[in-house]
Amino acid sequence: IMYNFNHERWSICVEGNRFSRVLLEESMTYAFKRSTFGKKLIEHPVIRFKLAHMARQVEATQSVVESVTYQLATLPPREQMRTLGGPIALLKAQVTQTLEFCAREAAQIFGGLAYTRGGQGEKVERLYREVRGFAIPGGSEEIMLDLGIRQAIKKVSTASKL
Repeated sequence: IMYNFNHERWSICVEGNRFSRVLLEESMTYAFKRSTFGKKLIEHPVIRFKLAHMARQVEATQSVVESVTYQLATLPPREQMRTLGGPIALLKAQVTQTLEFCAREAAQIFGGLAYTRGGQGEKVERLYREVRGFAIPGGSEEIMLDLGIRQAIKKVSTASKL
């Protein structure tokens, strides 16, 4: 049954990482527009630090999304079912944790605007609200992490018997 979830989980991963990127882009744009204490937000080291961590997580996650996407596009269906359940489960946990991190950091950058349903912080507010909606469908993070590590252990124990 878990193999039937591969494509559903993959689509959640693609969408979730795209939303993480939207949060990064919105935060970057806002940091160039907003001024505090006579300086643009982007000129404050703590804001650059937040943006750097957001970018690091989004780009690293995107790399895994692309790798899994390639495998889904090129591996035969039986091979996909046999080899990709664990990696996709781990990717889903990574994506939802990245989305949650980016939503929290974007809310910090936007301040009070991140809590209003309109205006400059509209996308941040909406995505912040929807984070848990990405973490639960297709399997919660804890279940995904357990599935991923069980698949890895199985693979390693099979290889070590050879």
